[in-house]
Amino acid sequence: MYTAGLPLFRDYMQAKTEPALRLARSEAPSSASLERAAHLTDKFVERNPGTPLDLDIVRALRVNRSAVERRAATIPTRRTVKKEWQAGWLLRAITLIDLTTLAGDDTPGNVKRLCAKAAHPLRSDLKEALGVSDLDITTGAVCVYHALVPTAVEALQGTGIPVAAVSTGFPAGLSPLEERVREIRASVAAGAKEIDIVITRGHVLTGNYQGLYDEVKLFREACGDAHLKAILATGELATLGNVARASMVAMMAGADFIKTSTGKESVNATLPFSLVMVRMIREYFDQTGYAVGYKPAGGIRSAKNALEYLYLMKEELGDRWLKPDLFRFGASALLTDIERQPEHFVTGRYSAAHRHPMV
Repeated sequence: MYTAGLPLFRDYMQAKTEPALRLARSEAPSSASLERAAHLTDKFVERNPGTPLDLDIVRALRVNRSAVERRAATIPTRRTVKKEWQAGWLLRAITLIDLTTLAGDDTPGNVKRLCAKAAHPLRSDLKEALGVSDLDITTGAVCVYHALVPTAVEALQGTGIPVAAVSTGFPAGLSPLEERVREIRASVAAGAKEIDIVITRGHVLTGNYQGLYDEVKLFREACGDAHLKAILATGELATLGNVARASMVAMMAGADFIKTSTGKESVNATLPFSLVMVRMIREYFDQTGYAVGYKPAGGIRSAKNALEYLYLMKEELGDRWLKPDLFRFGASALLTDIERQPEHFVTGRYSAAHRHPMV
């Protein structure tokens, strides 16, 4: 049994976080930094209310693709964590997963099993060996289609784990606008606390930013108290400049999170896309004081890949963005590979995937 790591894992799971961004250069806090502190603390994130659409800001956004790709290429190499440190980072990663099933053959049975996994993502013998049995480690949310929201809500009752629903004609987002709004309201009425909406990609590709802003703002109003995650489908937006502009417009319209992909595109989450999006989050926070969350989704299947995204968030936005209220992974297979790493740390051997079944 490994017990010496207990203080270390508590440091990773319960440590106080440092300010996300150190923007004020003077010792005395500026009015802007005080405003930011009012909107964001270690345990509180004030919802982004949105701002009026400023087309001058949106159209002025430019992205140097070569510079983005060079910076993204350094992310996996600039930082590394090993042994107990890696295990600690991966325990944090578990708490950031939106455990997802979005298959055409989903049934109430497999959703119930997925919810059970979300509530107990790490085997009890591993938690005991790592000294974290009392930390109540769960995933960040469970994400399902609208039809299975009631099943997930019932299965997760008493766990504190929110249900996220994909809505608005997921994944294409091309159904009539009225139907997309009704779907959001129906998911919220069924108990979903988070709504993952998809934007109309055509608005971005044709430069119709007013149309995009009005659409996301309407979806935000339909969500009510449920948080809105705006899926940009970055792999279908053609350029990094379009990704930047779509990110900024979605935040101006009141998105609580911006998300890379539906997971159904040919190109999903990548580090260059992610770098552009988190830089837009940083810019929006600097200008408004409101913190917006980030969710990479699609194609993130390995613990190594998950660590790269954690490095990105820590370096670009700071430790405060390493909590589930501001960062999530959209994934299904990722949890299985993450579980194998702590077992290797405890036993010195990599286990077969069937020792960590998803459903």
